[in-house]
Amino acid sequence: MKTLHYSLWGGLLLLTGAWLFSESTPFAALNGFFAWRGVLNQYTGALAMGVMSLAIILAVRPRWLEGPLDGLDKLYRLHKWLGIAGLTLAVTHWLLAKVPKWLVGWGWLERPKRGPRPPLEPGSLEQIFAQQRGLAESVGEWAFYAAAVLMILALIKWFPYRRFMQTHKWIAVAYLVLVFHSVVLVKFAYWSQPIGPLLAVLMALGSVAAVMSLFGVRASGRKVAGHVTAIQPYPALDALGVEIALAPGWPGHQAGQFAFVTLHGDEGAHPFTLASAWDPEQARVQVVIKSLGDYTGALAQRLRVGDAVQLEGPYGCFTFAGEARRQIWVAGGIGVTPFMARLQA
Repeated sequence: MKTLHYSLWGGLLLLTGAWLFSESTPFAALNGFFAWRGVLNQYTGALAMGVMSLAIILAVRPRWLEGPLDGLDKLYRLHKWLGIAGLTLAVTHWLLAKVPKWLVGWGWLERPKRGPRPPLEPGSLEQIFAQQRGLAESVGEWAFYAAAVLMILALIKWFPYRRFMQTHKWIAVAYLVLVFHSVVLVKFAYWSQPIGPLLAVLMALGSVAAVMSLFGVRASGRKVAGHVTAIQPYPALDALGVEIALAPGWPGHQAGQFAFVTLHGDEGAHPFTLASAWDPEQARVQVVIKSLGDYTGALAQRLRVGDAVQLEGPYGCFTFAGEARRQIWVAGGIGVTPFMARLQA
């Protein structure tokens, strides 16, 4: 957990430090609510796009980050907390943009008079961005609403997994719109300061990851076809054991790792621990699936020997590695599956 905390807070501190070095307005010179509002609006917007970019990059399962983050399960936990941080910052950014306008409209707050803006060089990039401000504000607002709803749905535990998989990927579209919003509305001077290049790299990588997510492409690219060869009920666990014969291409796995298994295309991939050791001569794996919802509860009636299957993986760093000569294993219920694989190994 320390690695996740360090990664989350380290990312926030890096973005904050880059922004502080980039913001030219001395805080002591900020006079009044609207002056602070303008600076904080830029700060929250920059941080929100930074952490959302990191979250969407993690969503494509970059394999090279598994080791530093101690497995894909930890990587997705960091993805979740980056999403929550991004949502919190985005809401704060939206409130800073909207609430003062409401207060002015209600007569509770008086907007200071603006001085004349310096003329921009015709045809310059800054002028082009200035001409797109209205469009960027409008589409960015609606993209924020869409992203907020989709992220909140992702945090609701009773929301069906299949619907989560179908809806969550559309955050990528909202993200791409927010990239346009940010590129146009970020303070133009930032692009020549530390925060500008940092955001540019993160949003460029995030945009690539967003397109990959929309098309179901993962950074690992390790997908192998197979078919069901045996089905074994485990009544004591209220679970179903499924043996799968794999086509050539599976890289092998260590006991304790898991895979994303697609048993039915309309349901999509579910992560299941691999409950068997790997024997390349047999080229078969077993997963044990606990009845936890509508889909997994109906698998015993729906799944048949011979059904086509797709596996993506292996993932995870819970591989029983360590220097100790002896280990004590404690497991309950469906948690016994990695130990089944280790006993076979």
